[in-house]
Amino acid sequence: MGIFERKLVVLGAGWLGQALCLNRLQQNWQVQGTHRSAEHQEEFLRQFVLQNEQLIHQLDLENAWWVCAMPPRSRQPESNYQATLERSLKLAKAMNAQGFLLCSSTGVYDPSANIYDEASDITASGERQQRLIDAEQSVLNAGGKVLRLAGLVGPGREPGRFVAGKQLNSSSQQVVNMVHQQDVINAIVTVLEHWQTAAPIYNVVNPAHPSKADYYKQKCAQYGTPAPTFTSDVKAERIINGSAIESLGFNYQFDI
Repeated sequence: MGIFERKLVVLGAGWLGQALCLNRLQQNWQVQGTHRSAEHQEEFLRQFVLQNEQLIHQLDLENAWWVCAMPPRSRQPESNYQATLERSLKLAKAMNAQGFLLCSSTGVYDPSANIYDEASDITASGERQQRLIDAEQSVLNAGGKVLRLAGLVGPGREPGRFVAGKQLNSSSQQVVNMVHQQDVINAIVTVLEHWQTAAPIYNVVNPAHPSKADYYKQKCAQYGTPAPTFTSDVKAERIINGSAIESLGFNYQFDI
């Protein structure tokens, strides 16, 4: 590859995608981020929507890196995520994309207790998992790469608020697999900058894995909110190992 292009298309300029756009704009990259609307509150936003099997878009940034941060909406039966992703891959190729990076989820791994890394076997145990697998395979088949993201925390997503006082349908002794928004952004940029030598798939998961009981108790205490309760106390350590990406010079810097 020749000169590294400081151009970026972000599909899905939501909570994560917009933060990525703003981060790269601060580094003087050319950036276009997509959302479904034709009306834009930010100059860098562009419409991108699949309607009646027709892709409507306003993207015109050639020779850019593409990052798909669209949520798979895997719990919605009417999701057109896979069709939109496949159209996106074709458009990216037509616009001479430098590379295509998919933000996937550690939800692709089996839900049972174990330690998982990028070499772990993947078998679908439900529709949600199958959607993640299908999306990843489409991107890998097109020569792209995949980041499997843990649960996201950061500005506006403070665990001490979104679980306060709830009863969680899980064990208090399950461990958390989380990662901070800024670490995800740094991981994305690291993979783009090391595209030729980077592996096809990386987990992005903070190395800390406290129990849910300890983690949420601490977070709720910070906000003065009531800690959640759990449906069981069975020990169940499902740990996603996110250390492989550190071989590219990436380091986790932000607490979960």
